[in-house]
Amino acid sequence: MTTKPLPPEVLHRRCPELPFETTASLPEEEVPLGQDRALDALELGLGLDAPGYNIFVLGPPGVGKRTVSSRVLRAHAANATTPDDWCYLNNFIDAQRPRALQLPAGRGVPFKRDMERLIDELRSTIPAVFESEDYRTRLQILDRQLAEKRDGAMRVVQNHAGERHVTVVRMPMGLAVAPTSNGEVLDAEQFSHLPPPEQERIQKDIATIQEELQAVLRGMPQLEREHHEKVKELNRETALFAVGHLIDELRGRYAQLPQVIAHLNAVQADVIENVHEFLGSSEPGDAASHIRKLLSESPAFRRYGVNLIVDNGETRGAPVVHEDLPTYANLMGRVEHHAHLGMLITDFTLVRPGALHRANGGYLVLDARKLIAQPFAWESMKRALDARQIRIDPPERLYGFTSTASLEPEPIPLRVKVVLIGERWIHALLAVADPEFHQHFKVAADFEDDVERDGNEERYARLVAALARAQLARPFSREAVSRIVEQAARLACDAAKLTANVQSIADLVREANYCAAVAGHERVEREEVQAALDAQLRRQDRLRQVVLEQIARGTLLIDTAGEQVAQVNGLSVIQAGQFAFGRPSRITARVRLGKGEVVDIEREVELGGPIHSKGVLILAGYLAARYTANGPFPLSASLVFEQSYGGVDGDSASSAELYALLSALSELAIRQAIAVTGSVNQLGQVQAIGGVNEKIEGFFDVCRARGLTGSQGVMIPAANTKHLMLREDVVAACAARQFHVFAVKDVDEGIEILTGVPAGSRGTDGRYPAGSVNARVAARIEEFARTARALAAPPPTPGVQP
Repeated sequence: MTTKPLPPEVLHRRCPELPFETTASLPEEEVPLGQDRALDALELGLGLDAPGYNIFVLGPPGVGKRTVSSRVLRAHAANATTPDDWCYLNNFIDAQRPRALQLPAGRGVPFKRDMERLIDELRSTIPAVFESEDYRTRLQILDRQLAEKRDGAMRVVQNHAGERHVTVVRMPMGLAVAPTSNGEVLDAEQFSHLPPPEQERIQKDIATIQEELQAVLRGMPQLEREHHEKVKELNRETALFAVGHLIDELRGRYAQLPQVIAHLNAVQADVIENVHEFLGSSEPGDAASHIRKLLSESPAFRRYGVNLIVDNGETRGAPVVHEDLPTYANLMGRVEHHAHLGMLITDFTLVRPGALHRANGGYLVLDARKLIAQPFAWESMKRALDARQIRIDPPERLYGFTSTASLEPEPIPLRVKVVLIGERWIHALLAVADPEFHQHFKVAADFEDDVERDGNEERYARLVAALARAQLARPFSREAVSRIVEQAARLACDAAKLTANVQSIADLVREANYCAAVAGHERVEREEVQAALDAQLRRQDRLRQVVLEQIARGTLLIDTAGEQVAQVNGLSVIQAGQFAFGRPSRITARVRLGKGEVVDIEREVELGGPIHSKGVLILAGYLAARYTANGPFPLSASLVFEQSYGGVDGDSASSAELYALLSALSELAIRQAIAVTGSVNQLGQVQAIGGVNEKIEGFFDVCRARGLTGSQGVMIPAANTKHLMLREDVVAACAARQFHVFAVKDVDEGIEILTGVPAGSRGTDGRYPAGSVNARVAARIEEFARTARALAAPPPTPGVQP
């Protein structure tokens, strides 16, 4: 059999001529290209109003998951009902439990302003009313009545005392009763000169008057209380006069909202009860004293305010909220504190909303990775979805080891559609680790990595046009778009596919437009797109250049000419961030008589990964089954990647390792100008591998650095032919027959290319043609078998002739 190199047109699928001159004439793509499955899932999740039908948008980075989801969400939100406003109000019964108030959309701000205006008016009206002449007169009347009652009671006592020739005098220590004579108070000496009967009578009168005086004095507090109640009632009446008509005006304005009416009634009752806090609030003073006054009085007056936490007055339709930092506080809300006199204080005005509050009645978009990375955020969100309400708890309460008193705001009913955006591994992790995950996120919108190329090239051109317009870039010519389409196929690692990674295409559009601007062109041509691609390569290929330099200087031993037994050039891919490049590696094999073991040196020293070890075991099974099906496998072999100092994994080198073993067994030299990639199964079929373009280009770069001879090339699995989208310089070299790409289906095709000797097929007699590779391998293994039998035979008995 003869395997010919692949023709140039297979190595790079060109984009056909597109039916436009520039992207300026193209309409934008209306729906995301190739994402029908994800769009259907989004429509289901958004249209089905049932518990648990939240959405997890999954897919690789850069495919536009967030952009597409936001576009679909905005379309649904525009036709939805605008949710209500929410605010927190002071609970006049228990200030630690603020009340939640629901208002129609757009009524929150007017209500907040009305309450602020009410307080301002009360702070000026109440002092004015209490300073009015009418109030002062009525208060004076009450004071006069109290004084009259006091004086009247004392006058009665004084009259009784006068009748008994005693009097009530005011002493430094209080009131006292003293004897009199002719209207003069007797001192102790004068009293002692009175006759004893007179003294006894006066003492009895004094005792009697003292009892009356004590009774009057005991009644004074009651008079004070009665007076205080009358003053209080007067204050209530006066305050009601000042407050009533102002609050009645608000009652009329919010007559259709019973909760507001109830709050206004509570405000009125509290203002009347605490009217003294408003008195003196309008005293003049300088700015500094006014600020200090406001700060000192604000806690008292703040309790009548409105903490508007959700304002949908400007919202049209349902809200779409993107929370970039979904911490527990940012998601569920929090209660802030102010430092005051060395203490932390708080009230209902310091309750702050979270993303769930702002998205209530609409849609909340979260990054899944960021969400699960935040303490308490994931579990708290699930709890809110379960309970269908938002409860603000301080984080320390969630830990369960604090007894600090704090606010307990009334929970708010929750109706929201949560959209998580993340990669597939996060979705798989949550599905396995959290049994409640599917209960809450029943819809998975899975975005494609790539789309079909056939029939979509013109639609892809419209995507490029949309990206160019979004970035205010120059129009792209037909040829420039063709080059972008070809690069999209390259990024998809498949000539029949186009990448769905919109971000990478957007970057290319942006950078190509910059190249055109530098060149002073009015539109972007193919050359600018290629220049942008070359610049991307140059920015990222430092490590690749280091490897090429080491090979060129002989530090890394790679032959690109000549022939060697049991030595072959394998190909691997090195991933450096977002950049991948191919690196040739020398693979060698050694064989000897043994017990049927193929030793993978990489595995023995724990540098080989499980997939690489699997590939070695598969090729060992292939050798044993093909060449010693009816007997033991008397072979011991070793395989190694020379100058490999890191981990080796993957089975893409298993065919190269098998070729090295076949060369060692047949003692046929392998062409070093041909590098090999491809995995092999136990039937000898060569299977597809990844990174085929990078592997071919990696060996091409080495050969070009040493000089292309026309005999160099790469051998790949035939199944990888459809994935070829090689660089233009590689395709040009192949077209000039300076480099070759061979596609093989099985090991026999590959060994023929590498050795130049026919592999040979087993005949009806069970033997391979003489001189073929397989015949030489079978003969070598048979030689090992004979040697093994001879070594295993017992030694002859002395004196006995054989």
